Amino acid sequence: MAKKKNNTSMPSSAADKPATLKDLLGAETIAKLKEQAAELKQDEDRKKEEARAKAEAARKAEQKRLENDFEHLLNTSKMDWQKFK
Repeated sequence: MAKKKNNTSMPSSAADKPATLKDLLGAETIAKLKEQAAELKQDEDRKKEEARAKAEAARKAEQKRLENDFEHLLNTSKMDWQKFK
């Protein structure tokens, strides 16, 4: 028995390929979409930076409040008073 060769790989031409969105949209529209995507990414980065700065400010304010709280300082200090004699 001889094996039959399957030659299924046929070269496809550009006309056989389905049209893509890039082909259907104009260059100007694609440029506008890319610009809009860049603006959205910048807005997202700015919001993340603002949230990080706000969290950092809240952390510093809490730390400052705790440094002025005698109970907190007393609870976090070491109880070995003999070394201060």
